Amino acid sequence: MAKVVSEFELYGKSYRLETGELAKQATGAVLCTCGETSVLVTAVVSKQQKDYDFFPLTVDYIEKMYAVGRIPGGYLKREAKPSDKGTLTARMIDRPIRPGFPDGFKNEVHIVATTLVADGQNPPDTICVGGASAALLVGGAPFDGPAACVRIGRNTETGEFIVNPTYEEQESSDLELTIAGTKDYISMVEAGADQISEEDMLAAMTFAQEAIAAFCDKQAEFIAKVNPTPLQYTLHEADPVIGERISGFESEMAEALSSPDKAGRLEQVEALKERIKEDEFTEEERAQWGSDIAAALKALEKKAMRAMIIQKGERVDGRTPTEVRPLHIVPGYLPRVHGSGLFQRGQTQALSVCTLGMLNEWQRLDTIWPEEGKRYMHQYNFPPYCTGETGRMGAPKRREIGHGALAERAILPILPTEDEFPYAIRVVSEILESNGSSSMASTCGSTLALMDAGVPIKAPVSGVAMGLIKEGDDVVILTDIQGLEDFLGDMDFKVCGTESGITALQMDNKARGLSVDILAKALSQAKEARAYILDAMLATIQAPREDIKDTAPRIETIHIPQDKIREVIGSGGKVVRGIQEETGASIDIQEDGTIHIAAVEGSAGKAAKEMILGIVKEPEVGEVYDGEVVGIKDFGAFVRLTPSKDGLLHISKVAKGRVGKVEDVLDLGDIVKVEVTEVDPKTGKISLDRLDKPEAPEGSAPSNKDHKDSPRPGQGARKPRRSHHA
Repeated sequence: MAKVVSEFELYGKSYRLETGELAKQATGAVLCTCGETSVLVTAVVSKQQKDYDFFPLTVDYIEKMYAVGRIPGGYLKREAKPSDKGTLTARMIDRPIRPGFPDGFKNEVHIVATTLVADGQNPPDTICVGGASAALLVGGAPFDGPAACVRIGRNTETGEFIVNPTYEEQESSDLELTIAGTKDYISMVEAGADQISEEDMLAAMTFAQEAIAAFCDKQAEFIAKVNPTPLQYTLHEADPVIGERISGFESEMAEALSSPDKAGRLEQVEALKERIKEDEFTEEERAQWGSDIAAALKALEKKAMRAMIIQKGERVDGRTPTEVRPLHIVPGYLPRVHGSGLFQRGQTQALSVCTLGMLNEWQRLDTIWPEEGKRYMHQYNFPPYCTGETGRMGAPKRREIGHGALAERAILPILPTEDEFPYAIRVVSEILESNGSSSMASTCGSTLALMDAGVPIKAPVSGVAMGLIKEGDDVVILTDIQGLEDFLGDMDFKVCGTESGITALQMDNKARGLSVDILAKALSQAKEARAYILDAMLATIQAPREDIKDTAPRIETIHIPQDKIREVIGSGGKVVRGIQEETGASIDIQEDGTIHIAAVEGSAGKAAKEMILGIVKEPEVGEVYDGEVVGIKDFGAFVRLTPSKDGLLHISKVAKGRVGKVEDVLDLGDIVKVEVTEVDPKTGKISLDRLDKPEAPEGSAPSNKDHKDSPRPGQGARKPRRSHHA
């Protein structure tokens, strides 16, 4: 294939699509560029069909540190597992691409997006989706494209929407809406917002749909230049006999599905499926049509569930479309931890636990993204037992990272600033039971844990997952979907927010024809459900606790002059380490002179604070100190006033009467009460007077010669006269 390039400008930014030079053995490969950020996206479609009852699509997003001119951290100096942001980007590519393949396509498809250059201004993630679409179409794959993805920001001063904002533009935005789809329908939505209204969110979605259409048009022009040859493939079609034998069991399937208990329902449904397989198919047919029979039984289950909702307005657990499952809410569920909350909705149960720490315990990130780290961390765990299954437990899977990121995004807008609450905050949500909407239970549980921990959040957040059943023109929107309705429905639309507005959205769509009008109705229905859930939460805890728990570290913030930082740290950190070891407090020193002191015991924090203030304190005339004698000279003693300041106690001030030698009165290590009598404004030298002077010892008076040669206060020793004789 000859090299084909298409350059264009949309919404004030320049883009470039290129193919025919790189990765030519892939089915399709496109180099996508925005500004100077470049991503190579490849697509490979296998030639063999697989005997799966699902579409085998794999998406990998590869972060290379050379893209930002850095060497990876750690010992290996090689990129290892993807960062959380890299994992989320892979999910972002997968979700709008997967619905674009036809039913029955069972060839494996592998999409790899490799970031070659990151210019520090233009994020690489959104162009990966358009790149994946273009790579598939360039390779002639049976993909219903073009598809594109845009990020929408909103300037808080002008109110104008921004398409694919730079990192700098995003900083002044109260909205981050990432939306993907084709000219005709929306397939994916991700959003974080600072409590914006449903009306503003819909306006942003409408604007985003127009922008997606513009990018799809440009992509179509590029594909027309390439003029690809369509791949030869066959769609897998099951023998129609299978469907004929199974279709008569719809009423029995509906009856098996009609149970509010997930485990009981699964048991009845699986028992019916096994009976159908045994009664309707021979052993040879089961061996020959195994995956097709499984797919047909799944289709029967889907049809029965959807018919109940469309035709009768009933859900499998007996709820109406707008009804929320029973709630069980317990803030402060665990003792001793800094904050906790148990949130249960139906058979979905999340236990969220909050831990407070020093700001220097923030999470540092080593990625190609400009974010260096984060102060608020939310982590979501989904062990096999929460669905009654066995399985291996290890590193978090993509789903766990995605759900944790959603809950984190929902909470971020309502957190206090570092100045208001100088803590690093970690919330871990343990999913103990799951039957749908566990990420929303995690969001609600996290709010409870934060409030129980005494974090002064701006407003509590609740969340709910909405579903959709669409059959032709018949549309039913479901509130608080459970697992079956997510699995067999057409949409999973999660909405989080406060009483004032939306803080986060996430949507995956399997139904073509999903319009902004449908989303508007879903948002309105979700608002009512969020308010209902929030009222139930506030009935158990009305506001954040007035104080943090006794087990949590208490952090006090002080400020010192920047030129004193070195004195507090000491050589090689010796001074600050000594303070921490002596008091048991933790100390975090910032470059601007801000110091955070944390201690569970109040006395430890107070002692550390006094020691630090003592180091930076500048003695003033009239102040009294109990100081240690740290040096003795012929003309006086040096007394330690603060860890970094000594003063001179002249020999004439060490006792009542005249003293021949300082050692007659003082020894190293003695503690004496002294008063500051003078601070030299130029040199900073400090003169002292002893307040608890003893009588001068007998026989200690200096001789006349000693007296004449001894220095007066503030004066050096008298020089001998020069002889006039040769």
